[in-house]
Amino acid sequence: MRTPPALLLATILVTTASVAFSAAPTFNQHIAPIVYRNCSACHRPGEAAPFSLLSYDDTKKKAKTIAKAIASRIMPPWHAGPASYPYRDERRLTDAEVALIKEWTEAGMPEGSGEKHAPPQFASGWRLGEPDLVVEMPEAYPVPADGPDIYRNLAVPLGLTNDQWITALDMRPSARAVVHHVLYFADTTGRAHLKRDGAEPGFKGMPAGRSSVALGGRAVGEQPHPLPEGFSLRVPKGSDLVIQYHFHPTGKPEAEKTRVGLYFAKKPPERHLVRIQMPPAYSLFSGLDIQPGEKDFVIRDSYTLPVAIDALSLGAHAHYICKQMKMIATLPGGEVKTLLNITDWDFAWQDRYYFKELVTLPKGTRLDAEIHWDNSADNPRNPSTPPVRVTWGEETRDEMGSMSLIAVPKEQSDHAALQGDLERKLRETAITRIKADPTVAIRLKQILSE
Repeated sequence: MRTPPALLLATILVTTASVAFSAAPTFNQHIAPIVYRNCSACHRPGEAAPFSLLSYDDTKKKAKTIAKAIASRIMPPWHAGPASYPYRDERRLTDAEVALIKEWTEAGMPEGSGEKHAPPQFASGWRLGEPDLVVEMPEAYPVPADGPDIYRNLAVPLGLTNDQWITALDMRPSARAVVHHVLYFADTTGRAHLKRDGAEPGFKGMPAGRSSVALGGRAVGEQPHPLPEGFSLRVPKGSDLVIQYHFHPTGKPEAEKTRVGLYFAKKPPERHLVRIQMPPAYSLFSGLDIQPGEKDFVIRDSYTLPVAIDALSLGAHAHYICKQMKMIATLPGGEVKTLLNITDWDFAWQDRYYFKELVTLPKGTRLDAEIHWDNSADNPRNPSTPPVRVTWGEETRDEMGSMSLIAVPKEQSDHAALQGDLERKLRETAITRIKADPTVAIRLKQILSE
């Protein structure tokens, strides 16, 4: 008896689909797009990762390591959990992608036939393409093999004959392992590069005052991000670029001489950025004093917006024993939105999270931030065995913590009111804490004079 043509065709289609579905994934068709999109930016020569992932051979050699790292969610380094508003440049792999890499590894890592995906290209090694201006520190800073962490300001003239507005900065350290994080400032006097307080290059202290303009920073694990279209930071003509380094000795002497790339906007922005830091001053005035063995030390802070804002991004900073950070927004109508939620803080990987679209928060929105620390022996990232008392400080074995929301007023005319209200909050927080503990004033004076 002959099989009807329609039934025969259906059988062929089902069989073909079954074969296609059961075939092992290949590097060229399935794995390369995942690796090149999420891994190669760091896993390439000159970057922080210990090996390259720019080809089939690179990936095959490390396949088992990759599968294990992504299954545990250690890699890619993306610690922000799901929030009410999506982030751009998200590196979190889906469950399906994790399963696909596992299946590929167990199948023997086949390369596959067909067209190969070209690895991503990085112009001149700069992740954001060729900068508009590249400057290099005039001298290398010698970082010893061991000893305490070092905070040092190094400066270089920018040579700007006109005001410029920057959309991004990127840096290429010559000794990446010793650079834990940096803060960028523009010194409007143009004389910071002449300042020196010893035989070594640079000077101590915190760049502050009216002559210093904050330009952001970069910490371990953070990727360079351009500001969204239409937003930028002003750098006055004649300014020096000041980089405040946090050097962390690694066991061998290093000489660090950074190159910095600056990216300019085509025109000034119509609205100017504001940083809403919670708690202010990285919790200096929040009573951060964690006893050994304390598993859940918490600091909370709240701030009610005096004007409507558009939020661009959120970042966070703390040291080793921090465990969790969260910021929520309670809208005037009572609706609660999660802005950032990190449930497993990792000092080694810090980033800034940009929203895909501007997040509008109305006047009267209450922002709530909370930070948790675990100073017990159960915390695998605790650097002290046994645990010791930890208080606020700049050294990595000290602690600090804050979350910073970068935003613009909905109306530029509200900029002064918002900035003034944030300064009021900082002032009141500091006064309240200093009255309760006068030693905080002494510590603050030390920080500003170091």
